[in-house]
Amino acid sequence: MQPRLSRRHLGAGFAALSAAFLFGLSAPASAQALPKEVRIGFQKGSAILVLIKKQQVIEKRLQALGVSSVKWVEFQFGPPMLEALGAGAIDLGSVGDTPPIFAQAGGANLVYAAATPSAQHAVLVPKHSPIKTVAELKGKKVAFGKGSSAQNVTVKALGLAGLKFEDIVPTYLSPADATAAFNGGNIDAWVVWDPYFAIAEERYGARVIADTSDKRLASSSYYIASRSFATQYPAVLSAVLDEIGKTTVWAGQHRGELAALAAEATGIDVKSWKAAFERAEFSLGPVTDAHVAQQQQLADTFQSLGIIPRRIKVADIVWRAPAP
Repeated sequence: MQPRLSRRHLGAGFAALSAAFLFGLSAPASAQALPKEVRIGFQKGSAILVLIKKQQVIEKRLQALGVSSVKWVEFQFGPPMLEALGAGAIDLGSVGDTPPIFAQAGGANLVYAAATPSAQHAVLVPKHSPIKTVAELKGKKVAFGKGSSAQNVTVKALGLAGLKFEDIVPTYLSPADATAAFNGGNIDAWVVWDPYFAIAEERYGARVIADTSDKRLASSSYYIASRSFATQYPAVLSAVLDEIGKTTVWAGQHRGELAALAAEATGIDVKSWKAAFERAEFSLGPVTDAHVAQQQQLADTFQSLGIIPRRIKVADIVWRAPAP
């Protein structure tokens, strides 16, 4: 069944969101130079963008503004996406909280464009593992994507358990490689986000020893844009974010339909998607002072641990849409 992303279906919920949102178009697109193509990075685990790609709502919106093409570029997780963004290979992408910290520390030319709640993350152990708590991970091999949001969850979870990052043996693996290592008994724990979290529970009987339902571990995800793209084409960026906002609201109101569509698009079973979406939050908005403070705290922690080489100021790369 195809979702119908109309204002009639979005109703008062989106009207309220629009009233509070700061993404108002800064100027008529026709009054500005237009890109020939908008390039969007996405992950199969990012169901909102998978749905938007399938429905072509951004293509339709931008064609009306005079932009003829939208190119979708798939990535397995956030850090490679932001490498592409920094290299000018894409214009916009959605990632967790940690990749932008590494990218900014590396001098990448990007900006925070919008914020959304992160997918749920968990610290997982195999079903027959004797490990019951995060404190028992001392000296153990813990897998996560280097520079991914899972690395932040790892650092926070260890801290809450009285451990330091150097107390574990970090094993940097992509989700696909970590799945094989987890099932092969080559790692002791795995920190990952939904839907991989749900898949590990459903298919492999993974046990959760900590997850982001504990708000001390939770954070946000972000839509990150190339600074040059945001500066040159603010109306186009605003239009893209507006369509993402509409679809995000629709998704929160139609979780079962979203799960079916995500399963069809990704090949991941609908049961795992339903489990992921039942615990997900669906909202989109501008990057607030609270988001900046949270990201700055993360950046300062990583700098103090030597994970990034220098101190950065997150507020320096937050994009604000110009007033209409």
